[in-house]
Amino acid sequence: MSVRMGVLALLVDGPGYGYQLRGEFEQRTGGSWPLNIGQVYTTLDRLERDGLVARGDADVDGHVVYTATEAGRGAVARWFSEPVPAKRGRDELAIKFAIAVTVPGVDVERLVQVQRGAAVRNLQDLTRLKRTADPSDDLAWSLVLESMVFQAEAEVRWLDHVESSVARYRPSGHATPPPARTGAAPSDEAVRSAR
Repeated sequence: MSVRMGVLALLVDGPGYGYQLRGEFEQRTGGSWPLNIGQVYTTLDRLERDGLVARGDADVDGHVVYTATEAGRGAVARWFSEPVPAKRGRDELAIKFAIAVTVPGVDVERLVQVQRGAAVRNLQDLTRLKRTADPSDDLAWSLVLESMVFQAEAEVRWLDHVESSVARYRPSGHATPPPARTGAAPSDEAVRSAR
């Protein structure tokens, strides 16, 4: 959804063509999300199909220029006014550890150490990069960079939690497969009350 809405928001800011939009998107996100030009044109085709952009005539250089429609402007206004849904499920790292603690013979403690080492190196790299960023010069990149720093810090804290949970609930480092679960996933309310 971010690429779709990001491209649409750029078109609300002013008409543009594929390569121009790709460059603008990457510049405004500090290059943290490089786009394939094919992805940009596929996104433009879908936005046009959905009535959110209109394809115009080619400019003097032969580029087909797109503009946001009123429906597109409304979609962007809603996007900016609504919260981004919380990420749930399908976190590869969480799934890896959830499986690891249930499979006999997996050295989860070692897995934590390896992952923590990678997370700390990533955090150090991001912190060094952050020292060179000047929010007054490029606020967009600074915000993206700080988001990555906070995510890396959260990963390190979560790994500390995994390590202490394994030490507390997994005797002698051996996995005990959990009983089979049936039924639906817990509701958002149940997840919040468990915290």
